[in-house]
Amino acid sequence: MGSRKKTEKHQKFEINENSKRDFSLILHNDDVHDFDFVINSLIDVCNHDSVQAEQCTFLVHYKGKCEVKKGKYSHLKKMYDQLQNKGLIVSID
Repeated sequence: MGSRKKTEKHQKFEINENSKRDFSLILHNDDVHDFDFVINSLIDVCNHDSVQAEQCTFLVHYKGKCEVKKGKYSHLKKMYDQLQNKGLIVSID
């Protein structure tokens, strides 16, 4: 069987789910959610501890985006879906 490819709707390239390379889950800034919501979402979905979640949230706020997790596409896609369902803006690079 050949490898399956999926395309994320926010990305312009195809992702081979069976790729051996690591991908990055990126959280982007928005003007909707407060710090506590984002921190709790990162703790809940990405298994961050409170300090890591706070640091990521501040980076997103001040820099516009932050890598919140690195790993295999299939693992990150689950977190991507959960964060997106919470209304957060995320991408996989």
